[in-house]
Amino acid sequence: MEERKKMKVDVLVAEIGSTTTVVNAFTDLDTDNPVFWGQGQAPTSVLEGDVRVGLQGAIDDLCRNKGIDKLEYGEMLATSSAAGGLKMTVHGLVYDMTAKAAKEAALGAGGIIHYITAGRLRRTDIAKIKEINPNLILIAGGVDFGERDTALDNAELIRAMGLKTPVIYAGNVENQEEMKLIFDEESGQKLYIVDNVYPKIDALNVEPCRKVIQDAFEDHITNAPGMEHVRDMVNGPIIPTPGAVMECTKVLYDCLGDLIVLDVGGATTDLHSVATESDKIARLMISPEPKAKRTVEGDLGVYVNRMKVIESIGEEKLREECKAMGVDFDEVLASYVAIPKNEAEIKFVERLTTEAVLKATERHAGYLRYIYGPSGRSTLAEGKDLTQVKYIIGTGGALTRLPRRVDIMKKIAPYNESGMLLFPSEHARILVDNDYIMASLGVLSTRYRDAAIKLLEKSLDFKFPEKKDEKFASAAVALKEAELAVEEKDHAEEERREHIRQMEKLGYDMSAYKKDDPTSNGDDEGVKGKWTEK
Repeated sequence: MEERKKMKVDVLVAEIGSTTTVVNAFTDLDTDNPVFWGQGQAPTSVLEGDVRVGLQGAIDDLCRNKGIDKLEYGEMLATSSAAGGLKMTVHGLVYDMTAKAAKEAALGAGGIIHYITAGRLRRTDIAKIKEINPNLILIAGGVDFGERDTALDNAELIRAMGLKTPVIYAGNVENQEEMKLIFDEESGQKLYIVDNVYPKIDALNVEPCRKVIQDAFEDHITNAPGMEHVRDMVNGPIIPTPGAVMECTKVLYDCLGDLIVLDVGGATTDLHSVATESDKIARLMISPEPKAKRTVEGDLGVYVNRMKVIESIGEEKLREECKAMGVDFDEVLASYVAIPKNEAEIKFVERLTTEAVLKATERHAGYLRYIYGPSGRSTLAEGKDLTQVKYIIGTGGALTRLPRRVDIMKKIAPYNESGMLLFPSEHARILVDNDYIMASLGVLSTRYRDAAIKLLEKSLDFKFPEKKDEKFASAAVALKEAELAVEEKDHAEEERREHIRQMEKLGYDMSAYKKDDPTSNGDDEGVKGKWTEK
């Protein structure tokens, strides 16, 4: 009997989507040359009551693709969007601040915000919360050592509702002990206390809150219908798929600096950015933005939402563009498929992808605006500053498979015709996730960071710049600063001496100045004394 062909890989990463489950296999993760070994996919089986069916189907597909009978693996990690997100309600003090902080914390962490309130909860608010029956409640409000009562009153009202929903408190630090008393064991509500999302008016701090939402998502997903057996196969973290892409984006930031990642899909276009604002824009900024930001454009998908993208372009305009390209608009639209096959379909999808990329970037990025007052015109900045972005990275089906994907992303900078949008410049380098594995590498980086970085270099076909030794770099900076300080002191001393010489020529007694050095850290009483004529 012929021996069955089998293979053992280090890690299998499962991406459990709402329609498809994909598995990516990786080997040699503990070496200098980690390998993306292969990929398989199958329909997701959540609705059948057991996600393991779809997972096994994807593994079987991988085996067929690689010509083996059996696959063994050391670990299985996972990302998932199959069970939907956590239903959240959010309750704060000032609507704009609360809404912004909550949205930034929830996006990418698996939370979906269903209701936001500002100020003290009303009876209608309480009825709405009961109707939603959220998976998670976020209470915020009050900068540190500022207003306290609103958050405490809301907490009492939420406890009185009798829900068993977990609560995150991310408000005024002075309320933390009170919150523990309100949500005690008798309340039946688990309490997570994290750093204030708005510790100061001009500071936004969402990462601690985002981490808790993600942990709660993992608990939620393992208890969702059809997903309760996922832990039987997965022995590592389960991260929301968008959160995994964000995790990968943060790893890339550590390697490359300021960047954006564009993911154009069939239903949505996601844009992830990790970037800091320039000093110039920071001085003009009205309200703070998080360093890591994600936006999801639900109307910019090139398959499910193609008609909305066409509407954004303008049907008549698109018809004219199609005619110029030699594409029959009606014919392509009548036989539209998820994956374009011929040249006409490819050109059409590339035009839709271009629109999705430009509009998503415009919505994600901030902008400059003028205000006019008694003293004349002033410039203000609002939103996320992308002017410092050094790299633009494309992932997702469209930006990894379309022939003109790089040219599409190169259109971002010229789109900023007015110069008022806080867009990346034409100097930003374009990279492509050729293996389409950024989500998998995001979750892989939680266990095998170095291997994930090397696999990213392979997928992006780009060698990351070597990081200079921070110790030596900081020493060099300190030395340079010391040299400048000495130069400044020497310059000041020369100016002092020249001043003394000039004053003595005019007939003044400068002996006190000669005795006491005003550039030193010692007594400078001589400087303050009066000049005396000879």
